Amino acid sequence: MDKAILTCALTGVLTDPAQHPVPVTAAEMAAAAREAYDAGASIMHVHLRQQAPGMGRLPSWDPEVAAEIDTAIRAACPGVIINLTTGVVGKDISGPVACIRRVRPEIAACNAGSLNYLKIKDNGQWAWPPMLFDNTVDKVKSMIDVMHETGTRPEFECFDVGIVRSVGMYRKAGMTDHLEYNFVMGVASGMPVDADLLALLVKYREPGTVWQTTLIGREEIWAVHQATADLGGMLRTGVEDTFYLPGGARTTGNGQLIEALAQCARNAGREIASPSEARQLLGLKGGSQHGADAPQAAAA
Repeated sequence: MDKAILTCALTGVLTDPAQHPVPVTAAEMAAAAREAYDAGASIMHVHLRQQAPGMGRLPSWDPEVAAEIDTAIRAACPGVIINLTTGVVGKDISGPVACIRRVRPEIAACNAGSLNYLKIKDNGQWAWPPMLFDNTVDKVKSMIDVMHETGTRPEFECFDVGIVRSVGMYRKAGMTDHLEYNFVMGVASGMPVDADLLALLVKYREPGTVWQTTLIGREEIWAVHQATADLGGMLRTGVEDTFYLPGGARTTGNGQLIEALAQCARNAGREIASPSEARQLLGLKGGSQHGADAPQAAAA
């Protein structure tokens, strides 16, 4: 892919807005999106937060919150592409399903395999109780089926090499006719942020498929962002993934991070895709067929 498509991960799952510059309300999300949009982001990856005062550190699966945030971002960023989160622990996927059906986004994350989600401190104590981020094949298929119903493109989140290899099996099994990879690197019990590993992941994906990286960490991630740009991938960053700019300074928000990401693309001799160009490159429908106000028949 010659032109670089930039995605901004606007906010995280549990990051406390009292401590970090993460947006929560629809107005804050729209302002953060516009800052990233002006810096070159065509896609906004959206997590939803509880809107009650003092509760913004916690996730929400309220479809009306999803609709309010989706509408605000689209109004602030003409032509923008929305990529909605879906990640939940356990078998109950009714929350993300309700939000997908309400918002009908162009893209939604589809966590493509299970992972022991671990982090350990220097003193040998767990940073949190060890947990399984369970994404069984049945759960993955249920997510994909809803995305097909709403005209939403699944983006397969891959936390480990075996998950990357599993994605091709989903197409072979008839679960999906389109593959789009997101190599998630930097989770302590998943794939490390490593340019040598990235080159192998690009090799292991199904031929001719779209891919990007999600890089979690501090200033060390930027060399691998550059490798992503050099290898022709889509590029993603935002305060969900990092608070650190190249060189180690803390960011004030999403705009600075997207500006640094755009520079990686330019260093690789690649221009930045506009939202309309990104839509064309990815084979997505027009924006009027997506969003909280889209006619159901048009998006399906």
